[in-house]
Amino acid sequence: MIWLTIRQFRAQAAAGLFALAALAAVLAITGPGIADEYAEGLAACGTAEDCDRFQGLFRNDYQTYYISLILLVMVVPALIGIFWGAPLITRELEAGTHRLVWNQSISRTRWLAVKLVIVGVAAVAVTELATLAVAWWSEPMDLAAAEDFPRLAPVPFSARGIVPMAYAAFAFALGVTVGVLVRRTMPAMAITLAVFAAVQVAMPMLVRPHLMPAEESTVAITRENIREFMLTGDRVQVTVETDDGGGWMLANHSVDRSGREVGGLPGSLATGACAPAPQEESREPMGPADGCFAEIARLGYKQHVAYHPADRFWAFQWIETGVFAILTLGLSGFCFHWVRRRLS
Repeated sequence: MIWLTIRQFRAQAAAGLFALAALAAVLAITGPGIADEYAEGLAACGTAEDCDRFQGLFRNDYQTYYISLILLVMVVPALIGIFWGAPLITRELEAGTHRLVWNQSISRTRWLAVKLVIVGVAAVAVTELATLAVAWWSEPMDLAAAEDFPRLAPVPFSARGIVPMAYAAFAFALGVTVGVLVRRTMPAMAITLAVFAAVQVAMPMLVRPHLMPAEESTVAITRENIREFMLTGDRVQVTVETDDGGGWMLANHSVDRSGREVGGLPGSLATGACAPAPQEESREPMGPADGCFAEIARLGYKQHVAYHPADRFWAFQWIETGVFAILTLGLSGFCFHWVRRRLS
């Protein structure tokens, strides 16, 4: 049964290994040069301002490749669910070969277990190898983009650590389950993609923020923590930074003296106390004058922030991996029940 499963799976396995080898080759060729460029740039910059400027230019140079690799890692589990999971059982159901195997003293449980274990382990292994390769290549960009694009943010989080393995296992089990129920390959592939995409959107938006209680605080708006000060319509939109620069920001809005959320600061500030002063050459600091922040404090406005600190990255990784592991086991158990009791 093991030999038969490997033989049936050889085409998909060959395609996956070829794609993984091609990715590894490209990353191995380009990665060392990018890492050296980043290290040399940091060593050459003399001041903090120069280093910030260099990191900004470095991010701009490699941002497209960086985001493309993150998206690639996020797509791998979906491809596994579509092309490895969905056809695994439906292909045999459509051809009727499952009956031949069952008549050769192979139980339904063993038949399904061998397929799930062999192909499932391969799916998890390929996904994690791709994740590790991309993470190795992206390390300089992760450092350069840590403040604006922290790894705990929804998109990079899904392409780092161990959660891609959990996504791959879930996508594979989802594909097999849909295939067992639908019994047609093409519809099963389409449904698998739709369901997996919905789960991947729902997890960071609806579930992940609540896996752990967020850190919340209401802080004064000062020159030291101001991040954005922009006139939009008749309101001034403000965001501030937290002491944890690499955290995942969930809320960052202004409140009045009673603590009630407001849509922004009064627009009159932009033409009054916070009006931009004429800039002279080498004048520092840039941005709103000190009188602006004093006026904001006098009016009673503060900023409410809610975020998850950067040091929760691995806690979230393990919790989310556990969630998807439970979902995977549940789908696998359903497949065994359906194959043993309902499939003919």
